[in-house]
Amino acid sequence: MSAPFRLACLQLNSGNDLQANLAAVRLMTCEAAGNGAQFVLTPEYALMMDGSGRVMRERALGVDGAPALGALQSLAREHGVWFLAGSLTVRTDEERIANRSFLISADGHVVATYDKIHMFDVTLPDGKVIRESSAYRSGDRAMVAETPWGRLGMTVCYDLRFPGLFRTLAQAGAQFITVPSSFQRQTGKVHWHTLLKARAIENECFIIAPAMCGDHSGNRQSYGHTLVIDPWGEILAEGGEAPEIVYADIDPARVEKVRGMIPSLEHDREFQPPRAG
Repeated sequence: MSAPFRLACLQLNSGNDLQANLAAVRLMTCEAAGNGAQFVLTPEYALMMDGSGRVMRERALGVDGAPALGALQSLAREHGVWFLAGSLTVRTDEERIANRSFLISADGHVVATYDKIHMFDVTLPDGKVIRESSAYRSGDRAMVAETPWGRLGMTVCYDLRFPGLFRTLAQAGAQFITVPSSFQRQTGKVHWHTLLKARAIENECFIIAPAMCGDHSGNRQSYGHTLVIDPWGEILAEGGEAPEIVYADIDPARVEKVRGMIPSLEHDREFQPPRAG
């Protein structure tokens, strides 16, 4: 089992100015690395955040993430940290774009990518309708990647509501699962903490959820409250509602200890679905 490490979640209030967002990420990453962080994580839509699907499509990065991805790779290499770009919006071979998470090693290489699978097609309590699928193409593959501290499963925001994905990641060996998010303020107030704690407890793994916060262009409001939760369901660190760096010291041995006490991952059973009628 690997040694303990320090992570830093950058809680951001990104807008639709890529260069301004990138400057904020650079500044906070420098500070986090200076405070001993070995793994730096950003939220969903880290470098471009607008409530308009049209704006997000028009300002999406190239298929290869250029030019922003290269800047983040250089940032990781400069500070010698692993880096999760919670998500960047990138063009695809069709009109819709992908909401893609990038895991970057300390030497600046992209180790893994993950395209958000579940689309946020909902009606909020105030009647606001969001149809993410009109602008974004769903991913179709789960992802677990190797890190110096263990295996990391990758998800994005609305994926949180689909426990089957998290179970699949845990059964594939994930000891940590990232949930970079721009959770809606209306739903975040009642669902965010409960869902994240449930996913940690069910799968006996660390849940790391860097969050977007504040008001954004295009009439979008995000909840904040970045969370890091241990395999027993204890909150190790929590952010507020403004931009900040949220630190947590992680002991990977905690996963093995909790899974040894309640080995529920070994107790899954196949079963027949209920009969119709």
